[in-house]
Amino acid sequence: MRQIIGLSIAFNLLFAQAAVARDSWFGSDKIKHFFLSAFATSVSFSAFQAVGADRRTAMTGAIGASIALGVTRELYNLRTTRLFSVRDLTWDAIGTAAAAGMLTRTTK
Repeated sequence: MRQIIGLSIAFNLLFAQAAVARDSWFGSDKIKHFFLSAFATSVSFSAFQAVGADRRTAMTGAIGASIALGVTRELYNLRTTRLFSVRDLTWDAIGTAAAAGMLTRTTK
């Protein structure tokens, strides 16, 4: 039984290392995470304003919606591929922050 547990742990460690190697900080999917989060923030901001929210409330809702989308995507990845990427979430946060920064400097 101990051998099976040891073999299982070794296999999982090897798999985890391979998954981390595939998840680089600057892969092409990180660009997608950045722009999708920026897009989600922008669209959400506009949608909140369209239903009458003031700019501050719309920004808060947009940031929350974008973060929720990113976390949901990573939970889905965890369920389907067993890979939850903090690096993907980091790029989601960078995209959200970039869009929020641009939106705060726009006029109504």
